[in-house]
Amino acid sequence: MTSSTTDYLDTARRVIAIELEGLRQLSDSLDGSFSRAVELILGARGRVIVSGMGKSGHIARKIAATLASTGTPAQFVHPAEASHGDLGMVTREDVALVLSNSGETPELADLIAHTRRFSIPLIGVASRPESTLLRQSDVAIVLPQAPEACGTGVVPTTSTTMTLALGDALAVALMEHRQFTPEHFRTFHPGGKLGAKLSKVADLMHRDMPLVPEQTPMSEALLEISQKGFGVVGVTDAGGHLAGIITDGDLRRHMQGLLDHTAAEVMTQNPRTIAPDALAEAAVAVMNERKITCLFVVADGQPQGILHIHDCLRAGVA
Repeated sequence: MTSSTTDYLDTARRVIAIELEGLRQLSDSLDGSFSRAVELILGARGRVIVSGMGKSGHIARKIAATLASTGTPAQFVHPAEASHGDLGMVTREDVALVLSNSGETPELADLIAHTRRFSIPLIGVASRPESTLLRQSDVAIVLPQAPEACGTGVVPTTSTTMTLALGDALAVALMEHRQFTPEHFRTFHPGGKLGAKLSKVADLMHRDMPLVPEQTPMSEALLEISQKGFGVVGVTDAGGHLAGIITDGDLRRHMQGLLDHTAAEVMTQNPRTIAPDALAEAAVAVMNERKITCLFVVADGQPQGILHIHDCLRAGVA
């Protein structure tokens, strides 16, 4: 390892150590103002309007996105654009969450004034308790004055890390209060890997299933296997319950005189199934464990559909 590489790693570790210390100070400094901020947001009938300028603006966008995706309606409003018409987005039903390390960012003035004029609850986040933002806020959250990790004190590093963590803490506190579940999360994340991981079996299964009654001659059962293309057929009893399945293995075991048998005589009884409300990821785990490619989807003993592993792979569940 060269000396320059060692220097780079030393710098990286120093930066992370400084920011870790900032996060520790933030955790220790949290008080009743954090709880009041959560309660203020829970009581709002509208959205959380998150705003900030510069690096605080980038953090504000992320906080707004996290809130919106976890059950708290939220929107980022750029403070400069707010002064040129976007204040119309901020209503009396909303709560404003405004970020500024100094608390004196001039571009925030019109937004702060708007909240005061129309009695819109304002949560301010800054590092100076005496700043304009925090003095005007209904709830003031003071960030510790921890040193920035840049060494010069001018590049927002520790301060933005603390603000981002604070936003995550707010979002999770709101999630837990609302008992936000993975199913709710998927509603806001239908696409991408997260949506795929949270897909339900019912979302991916085929409802046109290969099924035959128990007394079906194997000649007809073979036709059903061929027509549906899943390589298996389900066998139902007189009550319509899934009594068994016929797979390639069952066909091989009964090759001698196969066409002389009924479906009930060839099937494997009590096959492994899965519920329609199970996660598709769980279905993939079962198929991998059992080294099978299909699962019948059953509710109260009644077949509801069939899931093929290729359906899961196409949806990004793996």
